Amino acid sequence: MIFLYFYFMEFSSKLLSDVVDEISRLPGIGKRSALRLALYLLKQPKENTLSLSKSLERFRTEINYCQKCHNLSESAICEICSNEKRNNKLICVVEDIRDVMAIETTNQYNGLYHVLGGIISPIEGIGPNDLNIDSLVEKVKSNKVEELIFALSSTIEADTTNFYIYKSILPYNIKISSIARGISVGDELEYADEVTLGRSILSRVPYESSISE
Repeated sequence: MIFLYFYFMEFSSKLLSDVVDEISRLPGIGKRSALRLALYLLKQPKENTLSLSKSLERFRTEINYCQKCHNLSESAICEICSNEKRNNKLICVVEDIRDVMAIETTNQYNGLYHVLGGIISPIEGIGPNDLNIDSLVEKVKSNKVEELIFALSSTIEADTTNFYIYKSILPYNIKISSIARGISVGDELEYADEVTLGRSILSRVPYESSISE
């Protein structure tokens, strides 16, 4: 009864109601948790809450996607792509930005990245044209890339994405590898521990070998 009452209760303040509604839009946060967070913020010093609000506003209005790799960046080109010490002939293909963060944490990779922005998933209506695949193919066409590393999670959708890219760049005769299967099938890259992920990158294998497994 208490649970049902919570969802039908009327807030004493429309401002509180609006804040709870907005917070509850975040993934994994229901109305009850949203109310708890809203009341917590209300108890904090006003400058702390305003600082959070300003940070969110700046994040939403000033953040960009790198024109080269599609990673998050505060400028047109991200710090990784603009770093002259990185190996720009080696590109690691990842699903999203969280994977870039996970790999960078290992300190075992010194190349560049290419963020696809998702994986091919017909069930969810995501096809090749919805991802950053064309720009990856253009990079390969430029003849500046020597090796492409597939570092997608070990799922059927990810394998489908890998194979689609593989077929698209096959005519350009570059080295194509895949991270070693130190990461269990079905695991997400972002949840892998640093040691396992680092070893998977260093122990990468030719992609053709993974197709025949």
